[in-house]
Amino acid sequence: MSTPSRKIFVTNALPYANGDIHLGHLVGYVQADIWVRFQRMLGNEVHYVCADDTHGAPVMLRAEKEGITPEELVSRVRGEHLRDFTDFGVAFDNYHSTHSPENRAYAEDIYKKLRAAGMIETRAIEQYYDPVKQMFLADRFIKGECPKCAAKDQYGDSCEVCGAAYAPTELKNPYSAVSGATPELRSSEHFFFRLSDPKAVEFLREWTRATNADGSRRMPPEASNKMREWLGEAGENKLSDWDISRDAPYFGFEIPDAPGKYFYVWLDAPIGYLASFKNYADRVGFDVADYIDPVKAEAAGTEMVHFIGKDILYFHALFWPAMLKFADYRTPNFLNVNGFLTVDGAKMSKSRGTFITARSYLEQKLNPEWLRYYYAAKLNSNIEDLDLSLDDFVAKVNSDLVGKFVNIASRSAGFISRRFGGKLGGSDAAALAPFMAEETIATLTRAFNDRDYSSALREIMRLADVANVYVNEEKPWELAKNPDNDPAVAERLHRACSTALNQFRALSIMLKPVLPTLVARVESFFDVAPFAWRDLAAPLPAGHAINQYAHLMTRVERKQIDALLEANKESLVTETKPVEAAKAAAPVVAAPAKAEEPTHISIDDFAKVDLRIARIVAAEHVEGAAKLIKLMLDIGEDKPRQVFAGIKSAYDPALLVGRLTVMVANLAPRKMKFGMSEGMVLAASDDKGEVPGLFILSPDSGAQPGMRVK
Repeated sequence: MSTPSRKIFVTNALPYANGDIHLGHLVGYVQADIWVRFQRMLGNEVHYVCADDTHGAPVMLRAEKEGITPEELVSRVRGEHLRDFTDFGVAFDNYHSTHSPENRAYAEDIYKKLRAAGMIETRAIEQYYDPVKQMFLADRFIKGECPKCAAKDQYGDSCEVCGAAYAPTELKNPYSAVSGATPELRSSEHFFFRLSDPKAVEFLREWTRATNADGSRRMPPEASNKMREWLGEAGENKLSDWDISRDAPYFGFEIPDAPGKYFYVWLDAPIGYLASFKNYADRVGFDVADYIDPVKAEAAGTEMVHFIGKDILYFHALFWPAMLKFADYRTPNFLNVNGFLTVDGAKMSKSRGTFITARSYLEQKLNPEWLRYYYAAKLNSNIEDLDLSLDDFVAKVNSDLVGKFVNIASRSAGFISRRFGGKLGGSDAAALAPFMAEETIATLTRAFNDRDYSSALREIMRLADVANVYVNEEKPWELAKNPDNDPAVAERLHRACSTALNQFRALSIMLKPVLPTLVARVESFFDVAPFAWRDLAAPLPAGHAINQYAHLMTRVERKQIDALLEANKESLVTETKPVEAAKAAAPVVAAPAKAEEPTHISIDDFAKVDLRIARIVAAEHVEGAAKLIKLMLDIGEDKPRQVFAGIKSAYDPALLVGRLTVMVANLAPRKMKFGMSEGMVLAASDDKGEVPGLFILSPDSGAQPGMRVK
């Protein structure tokens, strides 16, 4: 009995229209594209859409800086993003923009329904206002001196030097990062989505823990655990209402019946999924309500699946389903969450040349399917960071794709063309059995369905080894010599090469979701219709004519990687240019004083610092702090110590638990806004700003909590 075809609406997180697509972005898009292609090979109906996220102050300010309108900027960037995705084989059915009539219509409809349901309220808040730019300032656009340690040029929510958290109004000598002007505190009416409403909390607690009708999870286990932490247990209410409005000037959609008030970008960004789908459905000709109306979607048996990065889990697992629920739209069936990309074990770095854009990779003539394969070989269904080890990248592509996979065809195809008129002979059933076994196909089907691509590719490469052993044992190059023109030897050659090519064909079917461009050439070589998953069930028959074989893939050379790194390096020497005042009225902001050269300390000075190995036994976000994570550290004492660390931008708390790090154990406790901090974890950063990010120290394996570092 055949399985009914699934009908699935699939989306990727929307890239922001304020920067290039880089290799880190591509992790999630390649993951989704492989899954979509596999579902289609199964015969399922899939609609795969995305869009550029276009609204917000950063886009407005960048357009102003370039001397163009925001509309011109987002139109240009959308074209660049779509070009890059297409060149990496990410094949959206529709790539739209959040600055679209469809998105405006859905945003207004959802807002009005939320308002009618009593889920929107207004209240006055005080914010800093830039009198020169005549705009309210988000925390990221306010800088000043830390109220705790007096460090200069700190952002408006926390200090990167001492880790203190504070409100923007607590900064000393604040200034606008946009114009340099001294900001003024002004009151403004804002609109809030009542996420803390008991019925919203109760819905989210049930939604994040429940499964779909078929028993499948709605998100990975790590994400569900994080939701429990953010939501708390029954009777708790840890959520805050969500400010969904911004004041003019702002690039976005004006809120209905509220002149000068605009939807915050994070309200209309996920709505862009629906808008892009609507734009596509209207063009193709089907009813979008079958996918987004809760009643019709249930009757039609459709699914909605999102692929996102872990940095936006909070928005997609809390705000987004709550918005949809109380506006009477269907909620997602599944959130797939991918981790971040590191390169050679570290965050992408402009100074090292590892902050690599998709375009620069292609301009260096590197094959995009090399990267697709490498990502797939490391991806699974867990929320794990993926490391692009460049030496391993070269070795794996050359070993797996060239040395194992392509090698099978290159050692067999020529004999079929030269000796047998380009027609296959009979195949060895026993040699083909592992490739067509029900257990093999079921294992691969399950792995691809579950997005466990690393397991799938390990199995496929194991089968590639089986095929290469077969070719090595048959030795077609020896059989081809046949000095006596023995018909039995010729028959054996024909059968051996036909079997090897059918093994190669089976591997190509298995690899098609990962390597669509290469496999399209394989389909042309075999002169067959596009492969479907069901084609694994039987080989090509004797007498099937194939085309002339052409080489399919070249090897990666390390010099190509070195050239890529060099092309992406930023010069460490930058020209100093005078700062132009936004207006004559703007005050001059003094540049930070040059750091003093480090001086020597004595061993006695060093001995005063009590450095201890610490195990992170708990980690969580700090509500209301943009940069802090609360850590509970075991250093061998009776109870763990509480430490607030400004590492939120670099680490997911869920992935810190269990790690060893190093902390200063004899630092005087500091009373902070969110509680007492009883020490400090050690982290590395680049004072020059050339290497973005923070990197906590990790001791070698074998170290135990409480050990002294000396």
